[in-house]
Amino acid sequence: MVALDAKPTSVNFDTAKTAIIVVDMQNDFGTKGGMFDRAGIDISMIQRAVAPTARVLVAGRKAGIRIVYLKMAYKPDLSDLGTPGSPNWRVHQQVMHVGTEVRAPNGAESRILVRDTWNTEIVNELKPEPVDTIIYKSRFSGFYETDLDHKLKSMGVRHLIVTGCTTSVCVESTIRDAMFRDYSPVLLEDCTAEPVGYGLPRSNYEASLLLIQLMLGWVSSSDKFIEALV
Repeated sequence: MVALDAKPTSVNFDTAKTAIIVVDMQNDFGTKGGMFDRAGIDISMIQRAVAPTARVLVAGRKAGIRIVYLKMAYKPDLSDLGTPGSPNWRVHQQVMHVGTEVRAPNGAESRILVRDTWNTEIVNELKPEPVDTIIYKSRFSGFYETDLDHKLKSMGVRHLIVTGCTTSVCVESTIRDAMFRDYSPVLLEDCTAEPVGYGLPRSNYEASLLLIQLMLGWVSSSDKFIEALV
């Protein structure tokens, strides 16, 4: 068992029953030329979360902790986008223009938020390794109509170390669903970021951290996580 300094209290976890979850750290959200950047959304805070997340992955792999990547990505025919006019369809189709053909920074033809394209590849600094698990999702929560719960249970996982973006949307949604399923989620505050509400007197990011540590799980940091493994 490993003791992790966290809020509201320290939490103990067994590395053999733990997985690190990397939520949507892909080009569309965190790289210049991706969907967020094309929409004029400031991605600097997401980019700042990359380095501490990379350190967490290195430490986790050394400790034998499993790594699970979640990728927000739709089928090429967009058949999993949802009913036309529904909130998920509206946000992604009308606002973010999912499926639109674009040219990636490397010159390759690509499509916004579509599977197996540059846009939905994990950012270079956090590339998965062959032993890691990758799960596509079509809604904010990583548990919605995916095999995430089945995969975690088959690995005997009960504790989740959560990283990724964005804090108040896909990360919080995934943590909520994890809590509903009796997993014990810990969010690493410097390994996550939220552009929505960034810079407000009280940001959505801060609100999510408070809610998670009070109601849904725990909040810690990359340094504390790495120190706990030493």
